[in-house]
Amino acid sequence: MALCAKKRPPAPVPPWGAAPSEPLRPRTDRQTARPSPAQTGIMTVPKEMPEKWARAGAPPSWSRKKPSWGTEEERRARANDREYNERFQYALIPQISSLSWFTTIVPLVLVLTITAVKDATDDYFRHKSDNQVNNRQSQVLINGILQQEQWMNVCVGDIIKLENNQFVAADLLLLSSSEPHGLCYIETAELDGETNMKVRQAIPVTSELGDISKLAKFDGEVICEPPNNKLDKFSGTLYWKENKFPLSNQNMLLRGCVLRNTEWCFGLVIFAGPDTKLMQNSGRTKFKRTSIDRLMNTLVLWIFGFLVCMGVILAIGNAIWEHEVGTRFQVYLPWDEAVDSAFFSGFLSFWSYIIILNTVVPISLYVSVEVIRLGHSYFINWDKKMFCMKKRTPAEARTTTLNEELGQVEYIFSDKTGTLTQNIMVFNKCSINGRSYGDVFDVLGHKAELGERPEPVNFSFNPLADKKFLFWDPTLLEAVKMGDPHTHEFFRLLSLCHTVMSEEKNEGELYYKAQSPDEGALVTAARNFGFVFRSRTPKTITVHEMGTAITYQLLAILDFNNIRKRMSVIVRNPEGKIRLYCKGADTILLDRLHHSTQELLNTTTDHLNEYAGEGLRTLVLAYKDLDEEYYEEWAERRLQASLAQDSREDRLASVYEEVESDMMLLGATAIEDKLQQGVPETIALLTLANIKIWVLTGDKQETAVNIGYSCKMLTDDMTEVFIVTGHTVLEVREELRKAREKMMDSSRTVGNGFTYQEKLSSSKLTSVLEAVAGEYALVINGHSLAHALEADMELEFLETACACKAVICCRVTPLQKAQVVELVKKYKKAVTLAIGDGANDVSMIKTAHIGVGISGQEGIQAVLASDYSFSQFKFLQRLLLVHGRWSYLRMCKFLCYFFYKNFAFTMVHFWFGFFCGFSAQTVYDQYFITLYNIVYTSLPVLAMGVFDQDVPEQRSMEYPKLYEPGQLNLLFNKREFFICIAQGIYTSVLMFFIPYGAFAEATRDDGTQLADYQSFAVTVATSLVIVVSVQIGLDTGYWTAINHFFIWGSLAVYFAILFAMHSNGLFDMFPNQFRFVGNAQNTLAQPTVWLTIVLTTVVCIMPVVAFRFLRLNLKPDLSDTVRYTQLVRKKQKAQHRCMRRVGRTGSRRSGYAFSHQEGFGELIMSGKNMRLSSLALSGFTTRSSSSWIESLRRKKSDSASSPSGGADKPLKG
Repeated sequence: MALCAKKRPPAPVPPWGAAPSEPLRPRTDRQTARPSPAQTGIMTVPKEMPEKWARAGAPPSWSRKKPSWGTEEERRARANDREYNERFQYALIPQISSLSWFTTIVPLVLVLTITAVKDATDDYFRHKSDNQVNNRQSQVLINGILQQEQWMNVCVGDIIKLENNQFVAADLLLLSSSEPHGLCYIETAELDGETNMKVRQAIPVTSELGDISKLAKFDGEVICEPPNNKLDKFSGTLYWKENKFPLSNQNMLLRGCVLRNTEWCFGLVIFAGPDTKLMQNSGRTKFKRTSIDRLMNTLVLWIFGFLVCMGVILAIGNAIWEHEVGTRFQVYLPWDEAVDSAFFSGFLSFWSYIIILNTVVPISLYVSVEVIRLGHSYFINWDKKMFCMKKRTPAEARTTTLNEELGQVEYIFSDKTGTLTQNIMVFNKCSINGRSYGDVFDVLGHKAELGERPEPVNFSFNPLADKKFLFWDPTLLEAVKMGDPHTHEFFRLLSLCHTVMSEEKNEGELYYKAQSPDEGALVTAARNFGFVFRSRTPKTITVHEMGTAITYQLLAILDFNNIRKRMSVIVRNPEGKIRLYCKGADTILLDRLHHSTQELLNTTTDHLNEYAGEGLRTLVLAYKDLDEEYYEEWAERRLQASLAQDSREDRLASVYEEVESDMMLLGATAIEDKLQQGVPETIALLTLANIKIWVLTGDKQETAVNIGYSCKMLTDDMTEVFIVTGHTVLEVREELRKAREKMMDSSRTVGNGFTYQEKLSSSKLTSVLEAVAGEYALVINGHSLAHALEADMELEFLETACACKAVICCRVTPLQKAQVVELVKKYKKAVTLAIGDGANDVSMIKTAHIGVGISGQEGIQAVLASDYSFSQFKFLQRLLLVHGRWSYLRMCKFLCYFFYKNFAFTMVHFWFGFFCGFSAQTVYDQYFITLYNIVYTSLPVLAMGVFDQDVPEQRSMEYPKLYEPGQLNLLFNKREFFICIAQGIYTSVLMFFIPYGAFAEATRDDGTQLADYQSFAVTVATSLVIVVSVQIGLDTGYWTAINHFFIWGSLAVYFAILFAMHSNGLFDMFPNQFRFVGNAQNTLAQPTVWLTIVLTTVVCIMPVVAFRFLRLNLKPDLSDTVRYTQLVRKKQKAQHRCMRRVGRTGSRRSGYAFSHQEGFGELIMSGKNMRLSSLALSGFTTRSSSSWIESLRRKKSDSASSPSGGADKPLKG
């Protein structure tokens, strides 16, 4: 059966061959200058044979592709007769198809498949993680019956039952609970990062609705504020039974909280899903891409433009050649019917060359990058040094797209509670009646260090003591046992003045539920020293004092708030005496003491300063006796103030102020907020790596500042710590202005004879501020930050903050954290990293370029939103300085080599175009083109991209300055790209012209002409594979067995495939595809060919070797210097072992001068080669290497736009 469609059959092909002395002739797709039969004597081709068969027996140098015939007149297809059908050479686009379809389709399909599988895997695991939250179960009251519902199905207006230790599914109005008076206890770790208990209370009218039948009949209506992100505020009204009841934040249970120590509670859903305050603070999930990704996309567009330019050049060449030369052969080889001019021939040639040269556009680049990133992610996951044994938690790379950006971080934004600290408070020291307790001294009177201390104090006398509590100074316990009245009153205050709830599950087993970990630590200290808070009721407090149970009548609690910064209780003891006990911040309480305590005040102040210098959190304790008559009068005024409709808080504050005056000083406490292990060392190391660390915390200012000192972000050596606390826009602006003026005043002379004003006029404003002399820190409160982040002031805030070594933002909301990060991203153009452990950090984590979640005590919200997670802050230094730096280094080396090898491969076609009549003929065999990027050169570069190192991990941590090239983007940028392209083009020129010149007059062993197309193709392809293999060997800095296997294995695979494609076996199976039997064997058997290959390799590689040798000796970078010092140390150790093994004889001449290099003495005296305490070897480098990094940094700073984007101008005061 034949299917007919009109198409002109192939024209008869004349006999084909070439005399050995014939020069290489140009050819085109549409016409070929063929020699006459008289010129040939090699083979004769039957007229009926299709042209490509004729080429099978001809030397390919002079062969031609089948002419493209344009539009079909008819088509003929014969069933089961391939030989007949192939005569017509039907193709997708016959005029421009220069290669077989698989040369492009196979790599493209492979790339798309691997990318799709990788993305699908990432999406699957994220979807699985989301489902864990969405499918949590809740008990919902539907039609009077409690039914299990998934969180995603909970609606506004539903009544939900929560049980102990359950997560709150939505923002609920608390209706009732199992506790008296409608109380319930919650943990808000995922909201504000605090693990201490908080109390919520139902309004009295609904607190009795504990029965399901009553709840089913509840038909109250709530009118409240719209959805917002304010975690600490709620305003609404409940309308029920023709009455209205005000609602506040104390009546709300927010999503993300956990119900604790409460058997059950019921709540009415007010906000659900994305309307909850937690989700309102989460921020928008942003697609994160690295700077290298963005640069790669730009470069690929440039390469595509370069491809078009090459196509245009060669198309113009084709048109000129057809017009000048091709017309001579029109008689026996006319143009195709569709080709009517040389111009149209050039147009078709343009598309042919686009197809041939498309390999210059790196299709496989993206999938290779993904494979490398995946390998880097697994290295992070498998790192045993980032595995927390205590929590059995490994580090986890939750994304595979950001690894190299870990090596470019300039700003770290960290939460405090649970991230820098363990959120565990420890009673450390105290001052009682002018005597300080807590320090331990040795026999010489020197303060003993922690490791030198004796056994902790033995509290075995107290059966109710907490066995976990440790205290080291036995003199305090002796004072308690001896009945010192001041000491007893001190601990009595601690056991009474608090809001802690006590729970006794078994006899003698007390569990304290504190709203603040500070309170828990203080009450636990009193418990161990014999003053055990046992229980409380709304009107009484029971304390066991030295074994005796005493019940105090609780008359009033004057609660703590951020303005008062103190709390008090008024109690009546069993003798009827009324006393006020108060504890609070020293800045507040010391001004309210009786004048008779002045001498004690001076001593206690000295102790407080000492404690604060050690980074401890301090409180002052005082008391005041009240007579009955005064108390009754005061209680009446307090009652009236609490019932006032307007200015209720101000009236209560005034009443409290009155009674909390003329108090008697008892002493002070010092609590340690235990830092996580390794935090100070990590911050010091990251600072040496030129990474700026900002702390964004919801904690109060005093706490944050204390932690700043504890973790060495703030030091007493700093020039000044600026504290911004303004409540209005004008106040904040003025405080920021004064801070900048002080920094500039102290730096009037920058150096080298330039005054500050001269410096200011010659560079951008921010660069000058960041270059001020001295070290400064900035502490700013949340209400001040709200003004500072306004559009007209954000630049002033940023300029001031960036000039400081440390920045601490206190009392900030989750949204403000994200705004600060966005501000730095927007104007500094620097890579940012945010790290936190609570739901209040989610917005910040999502906003930063890189988000890190601490899988700690505060739930999993931060981890779920993060890109990387681990259990301790100290692992951050390894994540950045080792994994991040290596990832950046490997990716840059991979990209440089990848672009180089692609240009070296593809540009050979471009040069060949000038010698084949611009006919779009390829140099290489089509199978080589297909396999080059996916077989011959793919695995070696992947091995380098996954395993390469410049220095070992220990040196990466020891020399933090090695991190700076990533911050400056030195290893891969547009300049490096053009260098790689230039090297690739240089290689391609030599790769083509050296074999071309060598083959011009070369002969085989039997005297015949060596030059033919297939021999030339094999020679060029072999040279290329060897050159790029040697080049990657030079680029590899860290050799593994895998590198060796892939590099030399790829070479072996190339030769195996090459010989296989030219073997008899494949020809027998596929005679139409593998026609050049024995060509590779015959070509590579010629000494001339191997000499050509060796010459090409040497000429291509030697300039690279010479350049690197000169750079290493004349201008080494820091990594070169580090590697050199390692070699020196190894030689010294080897010589030292040799000297110990073999006794020295003769002269005692020192070997010192022969094993050391000049400059080490000065280096040691400068302290730059010491460990962390002495700059962690950060400055160790040659003068040239340090200067070029610093000059580049200055150049980057000077060339970067000022955040204000304005012209160079001084700050206006």
